[in-house]
Amino acid sequence: MSDKAPVVVSYGAGTNSTAVLIEMARRGEPVDLITFADTGGERPETYAYLEMFSGWLVQRGMPPIVTVRKGGRQETLEENCHRMNMLPSVAYGFKSCSQKYKGEPQDAYCNNWEPAKKAWANGGKVVKIIGYDADEPHRAKFYEDKKFVWRYPLLEWGMGRAECIEAIRAAGLQLPGKSSCFFCPNSKPQEILALPDDLKERAIAMERNAQLTNVKGLGRRWRWEDLIASDRDQLRLFDNSQQEMPCGCYDG
Repeated sequence: MSDKAPVVVSYGAGTNSTAVLIEMARRGEPVDLITFADTGGERPETYAYLEMFSGWLVQRGMPPIVTVRKGGRQETLEENCHRMNMLPSVAYGFKSCSQKYKGEPQDAYCNNWEPAKKAWANGGKVVKIIGYDADEPHRAKFYEDKKFVWRYPLLEWGMGRAECIEAIRAAGLQLPGKSSCFFCPNSKPQEILALPDDLKERAIAMERNAQLTNVKGLGRRWRWEDLIASDRDQLRLFDNSQQEMPCGCYDG
């Protein structure tokens, strides 16, 4: 920790926030805290990447990634949906699950982080790093309030999506992939079908448990269960057709 304003990075485990940290490490820019908000339903590959990347950062003199959760270790978003007999709020057209399980836990941790408390007590502010890239400048709406100064390094450096991908590959790392809950209603059909069977079943269980009126399921106008069942039926048909049509190339 220096005497300057504490620098906090909100890590989303996606391409942009990964590129921000890689570039800050390369440029020797100070970072005092890196937080990642865990909903409890991240994809398995996200958890694996998180562990790997945290070690990579530490090896380069950066702080480890601190995983934070809503209310410490209270119920996950998945558990909350089951208890409330509902789907994630985005299924109904709202974005409150992101703020509640991503934004609020990181803010709560920072509010109780001693360097931040000290800075505020002395009339200073905390610098919050956000990974919006140069292709999305319209998202950078906040620059300062009573506690924080928001900084968007990728905008400063003119790094768009392509440059972020290039920075990650130049560091010798794989791209992190999409960071989201495995049951996110914004998932594309191919992403749903690519899920491991156990995660598919958990998503279907959430969908069955929800008391729905205005939406049909996690797909809003359609149910994930129907998509998954249809895909399995098609695979069974394909397998059967293969058995009924043996290849004639092999002569024994």
